Amino acid sequence: MFCSGCGQALRDGQPVCPQCGRPAAPMVPPVPGLEYQVQSYAAKIRALSLIWVFYAAYSMLAGVAGLTFLRSFFANHFGTFGHSPWGYPSFPNPWLGPFILHAAWASLLVRVALALIAAWGLHERSQWGRIVAIVAAFFNILHFPFGTALAIGTLVILLGYRNSSLYEQLAWNPGAGPGA
Repeated sequence: MFCSGCGQALRDGQPVCPQCGRPAAPMVPPVPGLEYQVQSYAAKIRALSLIWVFYAAYSMLAGVAGLTFLRSFFANHFGTFGHSPWGYPSFPNPWLGPFILHAAWASLLVRVALALIAAWGLHERSQWGRIVAIVAAFFNILHFPFGTALAIGTLVILLGYRNSSLYEQLAWNPGAGPGA
């Protein structure tokens, strides 16, 4: 222990600094159960990072299937069933349909990449990982039902003073928690 005024080393139980006469600050008792809370929170963060990986894989598979179907539908690959509003002869702007499909592909890839980066950052317990996961949660909150559930769960686990301080404890002590 050191004096808060002059920095002189103090012996345990010494009430006053021998150099400057300042009273020694009392020892702060450790928070009861903090290690258990940190370990429990580490397990939640690990599970959350795995869920983000699964969600990225699900989003990629569902997005590829959906966008491939839409491309085939709008290109009249289904015969007379698919009357394409984006067909070149009937649609006044032939570039609009492909532009919308390309924008949807780009949106899908950005969303999947953001989910994977959030999962990696949470797995590494880095501060930027927490921020990226919060941003990814806001991007996915309107993707009902899985994206909404994951976004709400992520925000509940990562936001708030208590959760922020527990996450900082994880970042300082990467060996804490089960499976680490």
